[in-house]
Amino acid sequence: MTKATTGARAEIHHEHRDVNGGWLRPAVFGAMDGLVSNFALIAGVAGGTAETRIVALAGIAGLAAGAFSMAGGEYVSVASQRELAQAEIDVERRELERHPEAEEAELARMYEQRGVDPETAREVARQISRNPEEALAVHTRAELGVDPDDLPSPVLAAVSSFLSFSIGALIPLLPYLLGVRGLWISAAVSMVALFAAGAVVSRVTARSWWFSGLRQLVVGAVAAALTWGLGSLIGTGGL
Repeated sequence: MTKATTGARAEIHHEHRDVNGGWLRPAVFGAMDGLVSNFALIAGVAGGTAETRIVALAGIAGLAAGAFSMAGGEYVSVASQRELAQAEIDVERRELERHPEAEEAELARMYEQRGVDPETAREVARQISRNPEEALAVHTRAELGVDPDDLPSPVLAAVSSFLSFSIGALIPLLPYLLGVRGLWISAAVSMVALFAAGAVVSRVTARSWWFSGLRQLVVGAVAAALTWGLGSLIGTGGL
């Protein structure tokens, strides 16, 4: 017995996870960078001196320097990427204006290479090419892998990087700002945050939450322990 499906819309019975991570991946990894780097920095300074004010000052400096550096680097990187993409889009736009027939034929070949029969491919290319902006979008997606209407914003990337790094870097610093003495509370808070951040990352990976959390905890703890050992070895007297 079979079901009649004529005229009915086929239903999708499965969903895929976002393999690009969307906003979650850069936000979590930005915060994780701030957490690991500032936790290690604070641990290293705490290993060399018991003076709480010096450790706190180092943590503040690490937060500010890291956040501004990350924001500046992200801005330049994304701006350069956007400028390059825009320049190539302009090249494609000029080609569509000067050689529309050749570009239409190229588009038809693209569809043929994807398994569409030649006659259908030519018809699809012809219909798409009737709208210059749609033709530009299709060509740039196929040839450059970018969407001309959805280029990344360098300002948004810089602000997002600054905020996410700052949030992560604030976690190991916060106990010192609240007047707590000694590294152990900062370390405990940082360990919990490291595990939580790793567990959140599991949402955009194929790993279990406990594996991702434990892996990030170990990486952060090792970085902090090595830096603490270096700070203890050098000490304030060795500078």
